[in-house]
Amino acid sequence: MKKKFCRDLLSLAAVGLLFLQVPAQQPLKIGATVPESVWKSPLQLINASQKTTTLSKDRDKLILLDFWATWCSGCLKNFPKMEALEKQFGDRLKIVPVTKESRATLEKFFATKNGQRFKHIASVTEDELLSKVFPYHAIPFIVWIQNGQVINTTDAEQVTAKTIGEILQQKTSSLQTVLQINRKRPLMLAEQFELEKSTHLRHYALLSKGRIRAIPPGSGFHLTEDGVVYGRQMTNVSLMNVFRVIGYELFREQGDLFSEKRITNLVKDPAQIDFTIAQEEDSVDALLYNFEFIVPLQEADSLYSQMLKSLSAHSGFVATIEMLPKKCLILKRISNTDPMATQGGISTDSFFKNPSFLRNQSLETLIAALNVNSQFTVLPVVDETGYKGKVDLNLGTISDLASLKKALYRHGLDLVEGDRMIRMLVVTDR
Repeated sequence: MKKKFCRDLLSLAAVGLLFLQVPAQQPLKIGATVPESVWKSPLQLINASQKTTTLSKDRDKLILLDFWATWCSGCLKNFPKMEALEKQFGDRLKIVPVTKESRATLEKFFATKNGQRFKHIASVTEDELLSKVFPYHAIPFIVWIQNGQVINTTDAEQVTAKTIGEILQQKTSSLQTVLQINRKRPLMLAEQFELEKSTHLRHYALLSKGRIRAIPPGSGFHLTEDGVVYGRQMTNVSLMNVFRVIGYELFREQGDLFSEKRITNLVKDPAQIDFTIAQEEDSVDALLYNFEFIVPLQEADSLYSQMLKSLSAHSGFVATIEMLPKKCLILKRISNTDPMATQGGISTDSFFKNPSFLRNQSLETLIAALNVNSQFTVLPVVDETGYKGKVDLNLGTISDLASLKKALYRHGLDLVEGDRMIRMLVVTDR
């Protein structure tokens, strides 16, 4: 018994030494050789006859790892293209869909009407290994592997017959590498900056025109633990969308409501700053902007005014906020009684979705909804009621301005046309 016990201890010691000698798998960079442990690790499968697979059985092919998720519409949209390409290139190409999502989540998705279209897609599920080896911040994300090496990482848009053919025929590749950017840190700031202990970032600004593939469209904040915003970041959006965000914040600082009706666009070619009105979809990428602006914490209160000034200096377009005379619809009280005072209950702002009922909300909600929606009027709507309390408005079915006015009249309100000096965001060519 004693000898067996000693042998068991020795066996445990050997296993311990083995674990000490095998380092945790580190992320692989372009040009790195894929380790045998990655090739041979079993990967859980769904929508396949076998429960697991390995990458090793396809190592003689060009392998594309397609990272996706059920909530990613762009990922789902790419599946038919990926299937067609795999069929076109036959045994030379293997595309492997990979998701971190659980089997239960996928089964639930594939049972839905939308998911039924993709239930034949064999995918790696509950992935832990590949997402650690090839970390990403946005999907779809494609990892290209050939001859045992990571040869590139891209977005899904670049997966085409042309680019695959270039790789297989050993031609010069036209692929643009995508090394995904973490939105939490300043765009394009070298990671080496964090290693410098004797300096700290006080101000940072970046403005670029044209799509950055390494980060999806969106917006982010730089803020302190207690919520003070000292930086803002917007990526792959039109310049007008940047102006809209800044306008909203600057109007809010003045206690005013911003909307599309508060914009005067005097740019000679409006499509240059607002791609939603561009005629050709292919030209959109060239019209996208990326803007990030960080100020010292003590200047946080002037962040958005500084952003507007910087854009006006460097974008080729000038945006200002001015008080201008405009024809408006003015909301006024026409009754000394109070037929709109709330009866309490759960607040609802459903007026934004269904303009028929508003409960226990301020009139500001009504004004904001009328300014967002041009169904009833293209004129800016301003509030001159002076009413500070919460209201209940039961407007019923309204289809035009006349029916809206009739419904408001029952609550002691009216909308009348008039000229007013109101705050406007004015955009011009520089």
